[in-house]
Amino acid sequence: MRALLRLGAAQVLVLRTPAHAAVGETVETANTMREARGFAKLMNAVLRRVSREGDAVLAELPEGAHLPAWLVTRWRAAYGAEKAAAMAMATLAPAPLDLSVKGDAEGWAEKLGGRVTPTGSVRLQEYERVETLAGFEDGAWWVQDAAAALPATLLGDVAGKRVLDLCAAPGGKTLQLAAAGAKVTAVDKSPARLARVRENLERTKLSAEVIAADALEFRAPAFDAILLDAPCSSTGTLRRHPDVAWLRRPTDIRALSELQAKLIDAAAGLLKPGGTLVYAVCSLEPEEGEGAVAGALARGWRRAPLPELAGVGPFTTDDGDIRTLPAQWAKAGGLDGFFAARLTRG
Repeated sequence: MRALLRLGAAQVLVLRTPAHAAVGETVETANTMREARGFAKLMNAVLRRVSREGDAVLAELPEGAHLPAWLVTRWRAAYGAEKAAAMAMATLAPAPLDLSVKGDAEGWAEKLGGRVTPTGSVRLQEYERVETLAGFEDGAWWVQDAAAALPATLLGDVAGKRVLDLCAAPGGKTLQLAAAGAKVTAVDKSPARLARVRENLERTKLSAEVIAADALEFRAPAFDAILLDAPCSSTGTLRRHPDVAWLRRPTDIRALSELQAKLIDAAAGLLKPGGTLVYAVCSLEPEEGEGAVAGALARGWRRAPLPELAGVGPFTTDDGDIRTLPAQWAKAGGLDGFFAARLTRG
């Protein structure tokens, strides 16, 4: 009954389906379902009232009411009420299509009718099916949010270096590193997700060693650099994956933080002395970003200075990490929420 009422209300208030059609269809559906049939008359009355009074009620809801209260409360505590409200509202905006290109970003932006972002991605506000766009079949580019493209660039010049992409799927960062000339080993424990990585490597004519293994158990000769895009709550990707807000629970943050700490420590055993680890998460939760780095520093890691990169100034924190927020670049289509830090050991 609750699910049907939500569908009916969404049709009336958001999709602007004529009230008589939305109410009639919802009630008719209820009458075909054993679990809802007994509530059909009540649902009819409620939805008719929604059609009369719903717009006024909707207009009075506070910013962020479309998200779980626990999540918005966390954002207010971490970023302040104003930023939290802006972040919440940014999750309602359609996400543009961002592409990472192998070369000639300006040329591809012109060819595809897009523009180059300050950090070098090609952004399309209007586009057809990805597979039909020029350059797809030739492997000239791959789909990757502009924020998601930042962590790999924090490794600096990787040409000729052995680089481990830990927790690699879906593979955008593997492609970035390979395109930059690195000798990449991509590790992920999901063979199914790694199949997509192999497909994209083949399409883009790039090369990387792809291994299905648990990152906590993976062993290999030490690497010059490691990119760890750790499993996280993914609360920075709600524009693209709104279901994440409702699938996650507050208790997930602690469990994921513990896993992230283990992954950072596992990376220590795979990194050459003086090598660079870039730790990244697509999470807005401080425990998974700043908190994870604070823990790593207490366990012997050190921050390494960020390389000189175009366009990252607005995202650089006082501590020298990178933090993007969904409300940034708002007039240009926004971007995902990401955290990344550059670390090293003795």
